Amino acid sequence: MSGKLFKSGMIVSAMTFISRILGLVRDAVIANLLGAGSNADVFFLANKIPNFLRRLFAEGAFAQAFIPVLAEVKNDGDDVHLKQFVAKVSGSLGAIVTIVTIVGVIGSPILAALFGMGWFVDYLNDGDEGQKFELASLMLKITFPYLLFISLAGLAGAILNTLNKFAAVAFTPVLLNVAIISCALFLAPQFEEPVFAIAWGVFLGGFFQLLFLIPFLIKAGLLVKPQWGWSDPDIIKVRTLMIPALFGVSVGQINLLLDTVIASFLGTGAISFLYYSDRLLEFPLGLFGIAIATVILPTLSHNHVSKDDKAFSANIDWAVKMVCLLGIPAATGLFLLAEPMLLTIFQRGEFTPDHAKYASHSLMAYSFGLLSFMLIKVLAPGFYSKQDIKTPVKFGIWCMAANMLFNLILVWPFDYVGLAMATSLSALMNVLLLYVTLHRRGVYTASLQTITLILKVVFASTLMGIVIFMFNPLATAWVDFLLLDKIFELTKLISLGATVFVMSLLILGVRKRTFSAS
Repeated sequence: MSGKLFKSGMIVSAMTFISRILGLVRDAVIANLLGAGSNADVFFLANKIPNFLRRLFAEGAFAQAFIPVLAEVKNDGDDVHLKQFVAKVSGSLGAIVTIVTIVGVIGSPILAALFGMGWFVDYLNDGDEGQKFELASLMLKITFPYLLFISLAGLAGAILNTLNKFAAVAFTPVLLNVAIISCALFLAPQFEEPVFAIAWGVFLGGFFQLLFLIPFLIKAGLLVKPQWGWSDPDIIKVRTLMIPALFGVSVGQINLLLDTVIASFLGTGAISFLYYSDRLLEFPLGLFGIAIATVILPTLSHNHVSKDDKAFSANIDWAVKMVCLLGIPAATGLFLLAEPMLLTIFQRGEFTPDHAKYASHSLMAYSFGLLSFMLIKVLAPGFYSKQDIKTPVKFGIWCMAANMLFNLILVWPFDYVGLAMATSLSALMNVLLLYVTLHRRGVYTASLQTITLILKVVFASTLMGIVIFMFNPLATAWVDFLLLDKIFELTKLISLGATVFVMSLLILGVRKRTFSAS
């Protein structure tokens, strides 16, 4: 099974790599156009709110609740039942998300006031930041319909993933990035406020993602006429699992939104610095953590339905090994190369060297949480696949409360960087709670092979970090480099670090067989 998982993971990772590269291009284009100024802050807030709800209705709580039930229905072998289930899910989800979208568009000033509270207070008091509130209210009317498109695309993606058709789903974010880049380059000059062109890029990107997946559903024979099925037993099971998962799965996103509320009080740039650093964090998280999590949930759901406890535990162990192999060196690299990467990717146009310096501080704080973010992605499915939503929800609520406490403690001495530090600490707490509970229930305990591998990876990453630190030019030199010089130096450091890491692991005896299922 590990070989099949590895192949599926590689397919998703390859598609995700293309998407993340274009995502960096997209962010570089946005940085060039907006920098880290007022309009950038507003766009990132207007984009974050529908993206938060996307994690609930599309990729997060819905997927975690829907996929295990879909696996059960599919396992029955009744195609008519399967199509009826898909029709009722699509009809019910589509109706609810449509209503939420309409309410969101009409109530955009309320959302802007809620999540940009600092701007709203200034608006009421005729302060300098008040115009951000007005701009955010208007921009949300353009970006919010993205929620409807991406939620239906998320449903299609969950169906295809359960059928082990991962490539098309993993490719769809490319279309969002292409839409935003195209609008920024060609549509922005037509607007008095170029930021609105990027907002329309978000709208179009969601529409094209949904459109792209329809032929794949047709080929799978599962493009069916939507039906309202709120009282259907299978739908009741999905919504029973989903309602608590709305809190548990999306704790990280809720934390990010709460961070945004606090950051709106910290002055111009704080939201943007957190955004740009989060975008670089999302590159390895999406490439490795989310790619592995995408393939592990359907597999664990099938293991649970088949009552194969040994395979269930072995597949979680495989996922933990892969995440640690990739996450530990990635976190090391992000910490040491934070400012060089931000300077290389974003420093041009409105994005200044000072912006890169400030954003690098929050990226370094986020890097400490990268492994925890990844491990949550592979440990939480150990509960969701067994249709146990309550346990991770309970832990999620605890961690959300802890994050707010960490925010209050850390934001005053460390400003916006304290918000990133708090997010990393609460993620670590979440991982510990998930793992200890799986261990106590006898569901999963890290194998000796996995523990040994982690120690070897930590040692190899330490050697890699020492080499990168020794050969990394000073920050003042990076600022003076031309773009091609920056690209060359960054590529050289990453290649050198990767070589040291791989050679160290080979010397320590790590081989391909290390990643077979236990």
